[in-house]
Amino acid sequence: MAFSLKPETLARIDAYIPRYPQKRSALMMILHDIQEEQHEITNEAIEWVAAKLDLQPINVLEVVTFFPSYRQEKIGKVWVRVCRTLSCALNGAYRTGEILEKELGCKMGHCSEDGSVTLEYAECLAACGTGPVALVDEDLYENLTPDKLGPVIAEIKKRAAGGVPTPTKN
Repeated sequence: MAFSLKPETLARIDAYIPRYPQKRSALMMILHDIQEEQHEITNEAIEWVAAKLDLQPINVLEVVTFFPSYRQEKIGKVWVRVCRTLSCALNGAYRTGEILEKELGCKMGHCSEDGSVTLEYAECLAACGTGPVALVDEDLYENLTPDKLGPVIAEIKKRAAGGVPTPTKN
């Protein structure tokens, strides 16, 4: 199967390149759009991006493997990352993770069987003063103590079922 993207994704990608003095500078924006559409960065995508930006595939792969936000395996429809660095861990991040595992039916570090949710621990989400915190897709939820998880879990389930995201940040 040949690598392909939706026309609107291709249009955005084509609009990025002229914004930069060097084509290669559009790399991260392009990778972000590919992952948003396809939920992963495949080897075919890496080769396509390399050709698009006049790079070697290894140059694209270096970026994909360096940044943890790029994934080479499919992620679920909703991507949940729970911070587990020191301040979040001390404030209950592991308990938060356990509750999310139970309520979402997904083991930490995996994608649910139906492909709706990927649940992972993350290293530092840069909100040390309000931990434990989690990223649900690109939305940051703070102060996730067990008694405050209900609305966040409901939001995750709504997104996973195809509902329109509505932030419930505290």
